[in-house]
Amino acid sequence: MALSIGIVGLPNVGKSTLFTALTKNEVAASNYPFCTIEPNVGVVAVPDSRLDRLAELVTPQRVMPAVVEFVDIAGLVAGASSGEGLGNKFLANIRETDAIAEVVRFFKDEDVVHVDGKVDPLSDVETIKTELVLADLDTVERALPRLRKDAMRDKTLGPRVALVERLQAWMEQGHRARRMEMADHECAMLRDLHLLTMKPMLYIANVSEDELDRELPVIDGVTPIAICAKVESEVAELEPVDAAEYLESLGLTEPGLNGLIREAYRLLGLQSFFTAGEKEARAWTVRIGAKAPESAGVIHSDFERGFIKAEVISYTDYDELETEAAAKAAGKLRIEGKEYVVVDGDVMHFRFNV
Repeated sequence: MALSIGIVGLPNVGKSTLFTALTKNEVAASNYPFCTIEPNVGVVAVPDSRLDRLAELVTPQRVMPAVVEFVDIAGLVAGASSGEGLGNKFLANIRETDAIAEVVRFFKDEDVVHVDGKVDPLSDVETIKTELVLADLDTVERALPRLRKDAMRDKTLGPRVALVERLQAWMEQGHRARRMEMADHECAMLRDLHLLTMKPMLYIANVSEDELDRELPVIDGVTPIAICAKVESEVAELEPVDAAEYLESLGLTEPGLNGLIREAYRLLGLQSFFTAGEKEARAWTVRIGAKAPESAGVIHSDFERGFIKAEVISYTDYDELETEAAAKAAGKLRIEGKEYVVVDGDVMHFRFNV
């Protein structure tokens, strides 16, 4: 599954520094707006101690973690929705991602200019929200005449027109589309509009080193994740032993980016199941609530098409019993059919026939 999260924010909030630490890819992070012009893309492993444990138990030839793709997108400025700065390119790049992670500047540094001349996190959030909402309003206003025309010929489309009109009124009040109360089937009606503010969103508070434990204000109904991009950048350059010592000196048990990656994974409604054998131990990404055949299809479409059954051991049982044979002998290996809903951490083997 090619899952993509766009890292967005105003210029000079630390997006590219954070992205560099996330992916260990060197990207431009100079101190002026629009330094990042083309989106940089990095594929990041989802930290998972369970996969490490499975690899320890089965000693495979290779270990393959689940991954999330992060995209570092050019900084946005007020007026982007009407083409200011790199507005059109910025909005197009966001539209191609599955979710949005907005970096909000909380740190103060006189050597790093702020595009508005002062550090004001809530104002910055409002600027970006406004531009995304305005872009979506433009999309809705262009779509409505066509939808109304179609509804005159097909009366079953009436509820969709009413929904889009309700959404238009909601966004005109400055709200993101995703914050409007809707049933699942109503969300599905809006899917082909590809609205920016329907995407899942998390906020990253880029704080100073001495503010990592500060209490942060709730932003748009979401508690931001506190990260010091400068610290994360330094940790990314260190050897593992030195990095662990540095983190310990800051009172941290792991890089803040690990928590960010896991939260992004959760944000998208995803979970992992595992396959483990001599050749490979691997974490596979599947949506929460997926049944066994759909999960088999993540590995190969033939597995889903010819699905017969799944052999399943819970991670907890595998960890305790240490081998597949021991799990089977203890009655902990289950045979599940097409209606089985996969649980996060399941260790699975699929039987299929095509």
